[in-house]
Amino acid sequence: MGRGFRLIFAASLLLMLLDLCRGSTVGICYGRNADDLPTPNKVAQLVQQHNIKYLRIYDSNIQVLKAFANTGVELIVGISNSDLLPFSQFQSNADTWLKNSILPYYPATKITYITVGAEATEISSNVTALVVPAMQNIFTALRKVGLHKRIKVSTTHSLGVLSRSFPPSAGAFSSNYASFLKPLLIFLAENQSPFMIDIYPYYAYRDSPNNVSLDYALFKSSSEVIDPNTGLLYTNMFDAQIDALYFALMALNFRTIKIMVTETGWPSKGSAKETAATPDNALTYNTNLIRHVINNTGTPAKPGEELDVYIFSLFNENRKPGLASERNWGLFYPDETSVYNLDFTGRGSVDVITGANITSSNGTTWCIASSNASEMDLKSALDWACGPGNVDCSAIQPSQPCYEPDTLVSHASFAFNSYYQQNGATDVACSFGGAGLKVDKNPSYDKCIYMSAGNNKTATSNATAISSTTSSQAGEVHILALSYTIMTFFLSFILIIGNV
Repeated sequence: MGRGFRLIFAASLLLMLLDLCRGSTVGICYGRNADDLPTPNKVAQLVQQHNIKYLRIYDSNIQVLKAFANTGVELIVGISNSDLLPFSQFQSNADTWLKNSILPYYPATKITYITVGAEATEISSNVTALVVPAMQNIFTALRKVGLHKRIKVSTTHSLGVLSRSFPPSAGAFSSNYASFLKPLLIFLAENQSPFMIDIYPYYAYRDSPNNVSLDYALFKSSSEVIDPNTGLLYTNMFDAQIDALYFALMALNFRTIKIMVTETGWPSKGSAKETAATPDNALTYNTNLIRHVINNTGTPAKPGEELDVYIFSLFNENRKPGLASERNWGLFYPDETSVYNLDFTGRGSVDVITGANITSSNGTTWCIASSNASEMDLKSALDWACGPGNVDCSAIQPSQPCYEPDTLVSHASFAFNSYYQQNGATDVACSFGGAGLKVDKNPSYDKCIYMSAGNNKTATSNATAISSTTSSQAGEVHILALSYTIMTFFLSFILIIGNV
């Protein structure tokens, strides 16, 4: 093995491992079905101003690709359903498109995915028959230029691809799409591409308000829906729909395919009958969604599983047909002002952002373990909080300030409250399957200081309180630390093999 090859191999492996450490991400969909939008150059400035790092576009518009050159923003580029026929028929069409529409702008413009078609099952079986052949031709074109591992190929779906989504464990793909899905899933598994899904709890609530709770759709539910087959508890519809997909994939023995949410969101305005389409609800949904994702919470069936999500949409789009809500999914008006003040980092306090989740006489609440909860429920919840919940439970270890009294209720109370405060002090964050209880009296005692929204502090062994970060910030620190460790190791490795 030549020295140069060894160096390239080691560097490539390093980059691959660092990419695995990045955690879940939140992006925005940049639809352009409007006649009053700012220029792509202005959009690129707006995106950078709000520190948005991931963007989905629905075509390969040259002006858009040029505008995002050297911005560091990662793009999902789309191929429309109308182009599926020529792309599926001839390899030369895919080669020419890649040569003319992608290669002149890459890698200055960071393109990480190409979506071949969009929600084809919503159109006709004639269209679905074209998707996989077109995907294969695009993949082959990428492979010819050595980009098939850097730019992944997939296609997007609506939730209608499932014949059943509740309970989540019974999730199953519709048999109507069997001939389409089998080769598609094989392609995704072989090429490590994600299954891309567009998920909209808003529609589930709007179309069936008697069966779906608004709080459940908005990540605000204090109650839980139990999957009778698995016993898993669901506090929001988003998780339930994602897990239905996971179970549908597992039922077909495709256990390694990751899921990516390529569209989700909530409209800020609707017709007279669309009463849930309000700025407050849109803000609540997207804020809670962002926090849920960047904390790497995962889902009940896949706790801690990374999930990339794209919010629809960057702008209100005045040319979209249908009810009024269809034209009001935007985070920004065409004049670039915000429709509502969304915190893209997910670190803002939920009580400030949603104005609805914290209720107490002085605005400060804590979360403790309910004395009515069973020992088994408390232990399970405590183990989860100190594990996948990312709570620092060192203060309840022996000889630490919150170890005494050495009872399950006391230890669980400290862990529950830490998770509650780190995740915005929402009703859902104090649920713990009914084992959590919100109180407005500070449960701190002696040298054991409970975190609160006001001070975000916990006790140390010397009784000096230290500042706490949100779980999303802690996750970033852990990722950076891990990346640094891996980088140090592999730089040493590169030096060693370089001298061999």
